[in-house]
Amino acid sequence: MIFITVKFAVRPERADDWLTLVDDFTRATRNEPGNLFFEWSRSVEDPNEFVLVEAFRDGDAGKEHVESAHFVKAMDDLSYAVAAKPRIVSIDIPGMNGWGEMGEITPR
Repeated sequence: MIFITVKFAVRPERADDWLTLVDDFTRATRNEPGNLFFEWSRSVEDPNEFVLVEAFRDGDAGKEHVESAHFVKAMDDLSYAVAAKPRIVSIDIPGMNGWGEMGEITPR
């Protein structure tokens, strides 16, 4: 599994419409056969920062993603809304295929 986290610093005037701006991109990515998850969160400390947590089945699925028409279009569209280059962590985790359960807490 390729696990990726990206932090997007968004221009303040674009922050409130960020999730609308990325909606088509999000839907298209979630429909890719190799996508495991693609989830957005807004920082509780900085209302102009959004965090994307995503995963792909393998490197080939990740390559298909970045070569897709919707990825290329989104990178162009989003370049007008970001305040800085996004920061990314990307790692290959062999043997994983999605979320696992946390062992330290159980609902009572």
